Amino acid sequence: MGGSPIFYLWRRIVEGCWRVRTEEIIEQAVEGLGFELVDFETSPKGRLLRVFIDGPNGISVDDCANVSNHLTRLFAVENVDYDRLEVSSPGLDRPLKKLGDFQRFAGHEAHVRVRVAIDGQRNFAGLLGGLSEGKVLLTTDKGMIALDFEQIDKARLVPKF
Repeated sequence: MGGSPIFYLWRRIVEGCWRVRTEEIIEQAVEGLGFELVDFETSPKGRLLRVFIDGPNGISVDDCANVSNHLTRLFAVENVDYDRLEVSSPGLDRPLKKLGDFQRFAGHEAHVRVRVAIDGQRNFAGLLGGLSEGKVLLTTDKGMIALDFEQIDKARLVPKF
């Protein structure tokens, strides 16, 4: 048996609003503590909140604990419903989410996946070249390509050891 289509649409709207509101609360709190919100994930039912933060000098375990304690108190005040909160660094394969990330990490190697294939290809690997006219520059083995930021589905740094 299924529910009505209106119920499912309404549920998606409510979940989307909850996510946007929660992300705004987290971003404001994290930035107020002197860190950058890199990414924010939830489990399918929103019971797990996973927050990735970065700082000018990297992230320590104490930084994660301080942010976690602050968010826990803030969520109680803001009535954010969750079961488990995880706060961590973005890792060596840091996701690139904001336009500024592509400029900040120019000269680093990255994997980029676009939404719509370019010449039959959706996945690219290469050296980030920053931004030009609002496009992300990537030098691949086939040469320089300019990608529309809006068309980037996922992008991550490639760790070097």
